[in-house]
Amino acid sequence: MTSLPADLKARRRAERAMLIARRLAAPAVDHARWSALIEASLHEGFGALEEMIVGFCWPFQGEFDARPFVTDLRRRGARAVLPAVVAKAQPLEFREWWPGVAMVKGVYDLPVPDATSSLTPDALLIPALGVGSQGDRLGYGGGYFDRTLAALRPKPIAVGLAFELSRIATIEPQAHDVFMDFIVTEGGIEAAAAGGLEKISAPDCRARLAALAAERGLPRRESSS
Repeated sequence: MTSLPADLKARRRAERAMLIARRLAAPAVDHARWSALIEASLHEGFGALEEMIVGFCWPFQGEFDARPFVTDLRRRGARAVLPAVVAKAQPLEFREWWPGVAMVKGVYDLPVPDATSSLTPDALLIPALGVGSQGDRLGYGGGYFDRTLAALRPKPIAVGLAFELSRIATIEPQAHDVFMDFIVTEGGIEAAAAGGLEKISAPDCRARLAALAAERGLPRRESSS
C-alpha cells in the first residue's frame, strides 16, 4: 500500500475527526431508529449470507451494531468471524465468533475471540466512517480492510454499513482503496455501479448478491486452522 500525499492525509484526518464527532453527537433515539432501519434492510436484502462465513466488526464509537443481525444469521446456518490485527500493515485474520465465546482485547481495546478457529470470510460487513459517492469508504486510517480485500481471492462480498450522516462527496480514492460492493444506511441499500452508487430494492439486492457470489465462487470451501 502506497503512502498518502501529506495534504490528503491531513484532509482525511480532519474529516475523520468531524465524522466521529457528528456520529457521537447523534441523539440516542435517532441512533436506535436508524439502526433498526439498517437491520431491516440487511434482513430483506442479504438473507443469503446465512450460507456463508460472515465477517463483522464489534461496534466502536457509535457505529451500527451488527451483532443482532449476525447472531440471526448464525441461527440459520452461517458462521461468524471477527477481525484480529496480527501485524501492522498486514491483512487481518478472522477468528470464529459466537455469543458467549471467550474474548481478549485487541486493537482499540476491541474484543476478539480467544484462540478460536481462523476462517476466511465469504462476506464482510464493514463499518464506514465516511461514505463517498462511488462506494468509496473512509475508515480509521489503518488500511487493514483495504489490504485484506486486496489480498483475498476470491474477493469477499463487501457491504459497507453507515448512517446517512456519514455521507461525503469523496474520500479522494487512491489506487489501494477498495470500493464496497454495497452500502447500507438507514436510507436503504445501494450497489456500486459504473456511474456511482445506485439505489436498489431488496429483491434487486438479493439478485445482485446471488450474481456476485456466483461470479466469485462464493461461498468458498473452507478448512479451519
